[in-house]
Amino acid sequence: MPRITHMTAREVFDSRGRPTVEVVVTCAGGRPCRAITPAGASTGAAEAAELRDGGNRLGGWGVRRAVENVRTEIANAFVGCDAADQALIDQRLIDLDGTPNKSRLGANAILAVSLASAYAAASTFGRSPIEHFQRLWKKIPSTLSSEAPAAPASATSIGAGPSLPLPMVNMISGGKHAGGQLDFQDFLLMPVGATSFSQGLEWIITVYQTLGRVLNASGYEGTLVGDEGGYGPRLQSNQEALDLIIEAIQRAGYRPGDDLAFAIDVASTHFYRDGFYHLAADGGRRLSSQEMIASLVDWVDHYPILSIEDGLAEEDWEGWQALTSTLAERVQLIGDDLFATNVNRLQRGIDLGAGNSVLIKLNQIGTLTETLQTMRLAVDHGYAPVISARSGETEDVTIADLAVATGAGQIKIGSVARSERLVKYNQLLRWEEELNAPYVGSAALYEAQG
Repeated sequence: MPRITHMTAREVFDSRGRPTVEVVVTCAGGRPCRAITPAGASTGAAEAAELRDGGNRLGGWGVRRAVENVRTEIANAFVGCDAADQALIDQRLIDLDGTPNKSRLGANAILAVSLASAYAAASTFGRSPIEHFQRLWKKIPSTLSSEAPAAPASATSIGAGPSLPLPMVNMISGGKHAGGQLDFQDFLLMPVGATSFSQGLEWIITVYQTLGRVLNASGYEGTLVGDEGGYGPRLQSNQEALDLIIEAIQRAGYRPGDDLAFAIDVASTHFYRDGFYHLAADGGRRLSSQEMIASLVDWVDHYPILSIEDGLAEEDWEGWQALTSTLAERVQLIGDDLFATNVNRLQRGIDLGAGNSVLIKLNQIGTLTETLQTMRLAVDHGYAPVISARSGETEDVTIADLAVATGAGQIKIGSVARSERLVKYNQLLRWEEELNAPYVGSAALYEAQG
């Protein structure tokens, strides 16, 4: 039994230079293992709450209180506990915090403890992170009754075992990831025609580098990048981003739609006010939910778009139902702010028929077990899980390990610039070489392509 013998924490810094929490857990017979919590800029109202210090130091972003919570109250409660019982570890963290959103101890402290404990248990058993996360994933019970219908046939391979995921990679960023240059937050590519993860990543890097040259030739900034490494040019409209990326795909020698397809992260909650969607980059247009849906349909009609994230706002449930009935047979409709990696919100979406996919962000919910429970609910009901990084990232590679171990099928890390992104892509390349695991590729999007 890998009993926790030591736990500590420190304040470190994420990719935006903001403080975050690193926790180190050691078990008897194992080595010290660490995990670092990321942070989002585009955050939904339903997310678990970080604990920040406030005041003047570091702009109020300090996490010394969260660190101290780990060193004292949490460490005192967990030294001697069995790190292999992840469900018990995470439930005790939830109970110790005692708030609905983990705000007392801080979700940033709680998540780092949860993940570091998992890595420490794996170390003690002599297991790889893939082996350990796979065991934890298999322990999450089904959410379906014996009479319930099975998930669609196209989704049965998702979550079935270790696999290399289809990457969803930033090309051009706007919204809160690039100073509001564009309304839409991210314009991404997926290498749907690639036959291996490494081939798909090579295609993406080639197009990304070509896009920089296309932007420069068009009179835009082809070197400045946003929080997640996507280019951050000041374009004339949201749609222009798609046109420039199409040009880059073709100049790089690939076929739009066949080799590489679009995903867009609209992040529409952040320009939704008073019941309307306000598109400053498109001439100050003000759209109702139905008009916003019509605009997205027009894009899908004219561009090879296979995935739309947060096409409508996080509380526009009626609009989401209409969007899903209109586009669910053609594209993947991902709920990020809508679902917040929360089983209760995802269950509401399933009951209402809102969306068909869910973004999975560990720090949105705050523990590993709750994250896996949300993934299980998604897979059981045919919703595609997309494991995702945050805009404030670190050198922690957990999401890469988790995506492979669970066979989630898709991963959204950011662009192919900035080392906090590349460390995760490089981890996936290592797993591709070490494991005899299939590459999911475009099969993860089968429903959208069907």
